[in-house]
Amino acid sequence: MTRPLIGVLALQGDVREHVRALEASGARALTVRRASELTAVDGLVLPGGESTTIEKLLHTFDLFSPLQERIADGLPVYGSCAGMILLADRILDGAPGQRTLGGLDVTVRRNAFGRQVDSFEEDLDAPLLGAGPSDPALHAIFIRAPWVEEAGPAVEVLATVRSGPAGGKIVAVRQGALMATAFHPEISSDHRVHEVFVGLVASRRG
Repeated sequence: MTRPLIGVLALQGDVREHVRALEASGARALTVRRASELTAVDGLVLPGGESTTIEKLLHTFDLFSPLQERIADGLPVYGSCAGMILLADRILDGAPGQRTLGGLDVTVRRNAFGRQVDSFEEDLDAPLLGAGPSDPALHAIFIRAPWVEEAGPAVEVLATVRSGPAGGKIVAVRQGALMATAFHPEISSDHRVHEVFVGLVASRRG
């Protein structure tokens, strides 16, 4: 079976890092800036960046509605950081008039952990992401990150913050063909999040 073709939205953010992580995880990767490229892929990554800027660029490149339609049709999509915000049905502390692509029945708090200077790293327990009790913890890098304030009944929680003021906050979720993390696995050497997503895309394609 041919490797799944997974796109990385290439309007802003850690595009090259996601491409490398996907290819290391067994997928073929394609940068996506046009509707024709979006049509060609089996799955899509929404990288981190600035969620309001990415939203504006999606409209500029005439990708907002086509991407919403593909999500509604079941396209597997993984969003990291700003990508989590874009996939959320509801936002707290969003910019005036900010819209999302939606699809995940979650309420996400934008910049929940604070500003850029409040960025941090933490090891997470995430059994569904290959970081169970007998596995190495998942090292997560948070940069102006959101968190999930509330998740609907169909949403599967994949990881939470272990301790501290944000202890217990949800930072990784899945609902059907959609996955999202508040952190940036693409800038670490740990590809387990991407491996799980590549597996999800392959199973949906099959």
